[in-house]
Amino acid sequence: MKLIKQKKDIFLDNGFRILVFPMANAKTSTSLLMVKTGSRYESRAENGLSHFLEHLFFKGSQKWPDALSLAQKLDSLGGEYNAFTSKEYTGYYAKVASGKLKSAIDVLGDMLLNPIFPDKEIEREKGVVIEEVKMYQDNPLMSIEDVFETCLFGDHPAGWDVIGTIKNIKAFNREILFNYYQRQYGARSMTLILSGAVSLDDLKKAKTLFKKTSVNNWDDKESLKTLSKENIKIVSKKIDQVNLSLGLKAWPVGHPQEKVGKLISLILGGSMSSRMFVNIREQKGLAYYIKTVYEQYSDTGYITTQAGVPKNKVSEAISLIIAEYNNLIKEKVTEKEMSRVKDMAISRLKMRLESSDDLANWYGRQVLNREKLISPIEYIKEFKKISREDVLKASKELFQQKMYLALIGNISSKEKSKIVSYL
Repeated sequence: MKLIKQKKDIFLDNGFRILVFPMANAKTSTSLLMVKTGSRYESRAENGLSHFLEHLFFKGSQKWPDALSLAQKLDSLGGEYNAFTSKEYTGYYAKVASGKLKSAIDVLGDMLLNPIFPDKEIEREKGVVIEEVKMYQDNPLMSIEDVFETCLFGDHPAGWDVIGTIKNIKAFNREILFNYYQRQYGARSMTLILSGAVSLDDLKKAKTLFKKTSVNNWDDKESLKTLSKENIKIVSKKIDQVNLSLGLKAWPVGHPQEKVGKLISLILGGSMSSRMFVNIREQKGLAYYIKTVYEQYSDTGYITTQAGVPKNKVSEAISLIIAEYNNLIKEKVTEKEMSRVKDMAISRLKMRLESSDDLANWYGRQVLNREKLISPIEYIKEFKKISREDVLKASKELFQQKMYLALIGNISSKEKSKIVSYL
């Protein structure tokens, strides 16, 4: 088995792209197929279709015509396999021991190029996905992000839940699924990433298989032009805790400030020594979990702090979060704090990218939204250059905007009036 030693970037005659990222001495290989489609590419009636379709690919293909035979083939490789759907992309992957990548490519290729979508599986899977919807709705920790994005983006595909609605799921049928598949899945919207121990035979298999990919019409997503007019969204739920997400619009993928945004989120709530964790959990005892998240899309982004707090202390928690936001505007971060957070972020990245699947994900999540791919080495080099002045300037731009607040819980009118006064 002759292994590939250099990175490769190949376009087949139909426009299908294959990227190879070899890893020296790797014992595993990963095949990741990224598709430039997700809930932002859907109409209101289609909302949830990208995610539902992701489930259906595992229900049978031409070579493996039912869910069991397909699962048995993937299990026989002894690796890990799954899929994920987001607002702007969908991914399908298999991580296997070196020497088994060719088989993994064969299975993923047949799943994605030759699906059969049996009617009985469509009807059965509706029940599965509806239970998944209910699982998210029953778990505020999982659903607070969706509520915040609805609050921020409003009635726009960017603000709709990826998983869709129960009403839509019940209405999906084979014709709807195939029409969406033929429109959104094809050479123009699909990229294959191979990482780890990749041989010339593996690449040959990928080329042979995916040169058959059709050139689809592919509809682009609806652009996001404005944010929601309402900046508070409350989902009433009779639970003992209130889950909140308080944030602001931030920078999209590829923006000059994107790495500064990442650093700001880590300073605020990215570790046990972060400002939010120390102040609101350790000193005030108001939350078990509290974190600050920086989410990026192709044309927008946001920074938000999420926490679970007592229902009679929501306004206090919000005031403390806002105070930490404002502290970044008032004075520069110390050299000591900058150094500590940078070291943490860089070390986390280096550890994460030791595995072939994480390396594939690193490039896979870039390839659909960036013209030029950034290597981990390039990213670390640029991240190290961020100065205290950069953080102060970006914070002033960021934290003087309108804030958006999502809440899940049983909130009294007294607490609600206090909350409104802070915003």
